[in-house]
Amino acid sequence: MSEPLTVTPGAVRMAVPLGTRLRRQLRYNLPAIVVFFGVLIFWEVMATVLDLRQFILPRPSAIGAALIAEWPTLQKAAGNTLFEAVGGLGIGVLIGVAVAFTVARWSRAREAILPLAIGISAIPIIAVAPIMSNWFGITNPMAKMAVVVLLVFFPIMINVVRGLTEVDARAIELMRANAASDGEILRKLRLPNALPYFFTGLKVATTLCLIGAVVAEYFGGSSDVLGRVIVQSSSRLRFDVTWSAILVTAVAGIAFYLLVVAVERVVIPWHSSLRLLES
Repeated sequence: MSEPLTVTPGAVRMAVPLGTRLRRQLRYNLPAIVVFFGVLIFWEVMATVLDLRQFILPRPSAIGAALIAEWPTLQKAAGNTLFEAVGGLGIGVLIGVAVAFTVARWSRAREAILPLAIGISAIPIIAVAPIMSNWFGITNPMAKMAVVVLLVFFPIMINVVRGLTEVDARAIELMRANAASDGEILRKLRLPNALPYFFTGLKVATTLCLIGAVVAEYFGGSSDVLGRVIVQSSSRLRFDVTWSAILVTAVAGIAFYLLVVAVERVVIPWHSSLRLLES
């Protein structure tokens, strides 16, 4: 009797022609592309017809022109802001994962740490940003990174805790019946179960890290950052430059998100959510 044929998700993806996969991706993203360009066209037409003043709502064409004219300044500012955002994201992810493992392992730690983590996540950015500037120095990038850490810590921590603890009890019983140690259960069952939760938290954190960095920059520091560019250009009524800086921030956030999605596809191609997207 022949053995049953086992087909893995990776083999299925390789069997699908590249052209078919590209058409599926285009069909999946087409509505968003159409809506994006439709909004731009509607925005341009309405701003022209209603003769809106620039300080109220500049036209997309004016924002594009400002983006090109101010690109050297925006490029430098974006690099500095990304350094703060990525640095804070990395520190926040490390702390969040470490705390999550501690909370998932010891119930007493969970009772002590979870209320504190919830309280930290509820602190408004505008309240903590001046304090961090006072602690680390107004021109020190660590002041902005600290604000980012406070923002990204909770979604990472709470998602990893869920992934480590919300495991099928029958699977744990089966592994224990086969004399599996706690380390083997962690490595073979809890960690694979936690990876989808971790990437969910990381997707949220990638957008929060830029928000935290930009808002923290409002309270002073180097002028070569996106937050200061936004504040200074709006104070001079150069709202086309303001919107161009906002556009750069948004594009950076989208790029961060897509990078996490790409890494997720490589790390957990077996997860059901990814298989549904490719079907």
